[in-house]
Amino acid sequence: MADAHRPVTLAAIAGAHGVRGEVRLKLFGEGAEALRAFSTFSAGDRQLTLKSIRPANQGAVASFAEVTDRSAAEALRGTLLTVARSALPPLAEGEYYHHDLLGLPCVADDGTPLGQVVAIDNFGAGDIVEIERPTGKRFMVPMRAEAVPEWNAERLVVTRAFADAG
Repeated sequence: MADAHRPVTLAAIAGAHGVRGEVRLKLFGEGAEALRAFSTFSAGDRQLTLKSIRPANQGAVASFAEVTDRSAAEALRGTLLTVARSALPPLAEGEYYHHDLLGLPCVADDGTPLGQVVAIDNFGAGDIVEIERPTGKRFMVPMRAEAVPEWNAERLVVTRAFADAG
């Protein structure tokens, strides 16, 4: 498993919402409901205690106990909301957190080094892993069994046919 204390970014504060200290959030996970599982977030050098959250246009609106007016909310613009990796729910077999794949070394199924995972995107048909070769060239592979037959905390294995296509 990845480092249990490594912070995982779940959202970023996009700005103030209204005059009572609510903030607009840009979400990086499963949506506003998923954030309800956490009572506190690290926000830079401070902790914020979640009071409420609701879905909003392309994100969410939240209120925190420590943020009581618009100017305090505006001051947090750009702040990342993180939790420790160990605070995330356990995964079922075959599931993964994007956070755990980022930075993993990649090898072809014959052992040839390919580079490392630099991004995970989803354009609607499933996750796509972006791999950067040592030359700086990047290629993408679908995060499906025929392209990525195995992965763990140490590496991601890509089927040779998909590695050569990139």
